Amino acid sequence: MKLDPKRLISGAQLRASRRLLSIDQNRLADLCGLSLATIHHMEASDGGVIHGNIDSLMKVVAALDAAGVEFISENEISNSGGRGVRLKVSAPR
Repeated sequence: MKLDPKRLISGAQLRASRRLLSIDQNRLADLCGLSLATIHHMEASDGGVIHGNIDSLMKVVAALDAAGVEFISENEISNSGGRGVRLKVSAPR
């Protein structure tokens, strides 16, 4: 799986996707084969996109994709027509 730089995700998107699936950090760690500490660190990234090991990020994205999550980048239209979550540009954080 190739990770497109436009598809990089934020800690907030990661937290929201996990909540949409009704799974905790432990379950996400199991699904993607990473440690709980890694998931916790990724979700704590509040300054924009998640920083860290690209291989770990790819594992998380792949696991969430397999579970049914579609990440929507800024100014991107969702092609699947499913439910989604997006922050407005002017939304307070």
